[in-house]
Amino acid sequence: MNGVLEVVPRLAETEADVQALVESAMEPMLGVRFLATEYSTGPVHGGRIDSLGLDENGSPVIVEYKRATDPGVLSQGLYYMAWLMDHRDEFQALVHERLGATAASAVLWSSPRLICIAGDFTRYDLHAVREHRRSIDLVRYRLFGEHHIALETVATGAAQSRPAHRRGRACGGWGQAPRRQAGGITELATVVDEVLRGLGEDVTKVPRKQYDAYQRLRNFACVTGRQDKLLVYLKCAPAVVDVVPGFTRDVTGLGHHGTGDLEVQLRSEKDVERALELFRLSYAAA
Repeated sequence: MNGVLEVVPRLAETEADVQALVESAMEPMLGVRFLATEYSTGPVHGGRIDSLGLDENGSPVIVEYKRATDPGVLSQGLYYMAWLMDHRDEFQALVHERLGATAASAVLWSSPRLICIAGDFTRYDLHAVREHRRSIDLVRYRLFGEHHIALETVATGAAQSRPAHRRGRACGGWGQAPRRQAGGITELATVVDEVLRGLGEDVTKVPRKQYDAYQRLRNFACVTGRQDKLLVYLKCAPAVVDVVPGFTRDVTGLGHHGTGDLEVQLRSEKDVERALELFRLSYAAA
């Protein structure tokens, strides 16, 4: 084994070690913009939220950490979630201070998120998350060496992770088109919705006014509509796929609704089939 070194996965020495690693790179790891650490909930509530952030779609995010398995992590996180929903003005003031007025005005209160990161979880945690109405991710971590961390989502529960719409109904806020526009594109939107949800049980749909986001821990697809087509923005690096004029486009650095650097243009169900491998690639990267 000349030149090969085996690095054995391990748990952190302290909870703070996990927190420091995640907070130092929260956006690339979780798709969450960091706002605050050890945020005090005041003398009456008497708590400290490990990390506060704002995700790619403007949803408030609480992140709680545990070094190993702790049966109280979910209850603690939900306790802080209740505080957050009762202190929206305080949170928006924090967003305004750290990220500016535009971000503060676009906070998405319909889908606040709780991310619990721990060495492992009990079977009761896994069951509770799937039954709960809140958007919750249970994430298992492992450390490799001194400065590397791996994250694995082991359970997801989501308020917006609903059964797919019946064919013929509009999908998402942008889908509320005038009746005369609701024909083929609305039908196509339903097909895309079913395909993206079908990529995994951990897929969450987050409707916004201008687009629908599909996420795991991070967004992997954002869908918006035009009169004659759907546009899907994916987290695929355009450099590693074949960009085909009229079907895919590199939009790196270009303004558009949602997140992702690869634009896919869909006009028919055949285009959806053609794009399926790109959808899977983006899902795997999220």
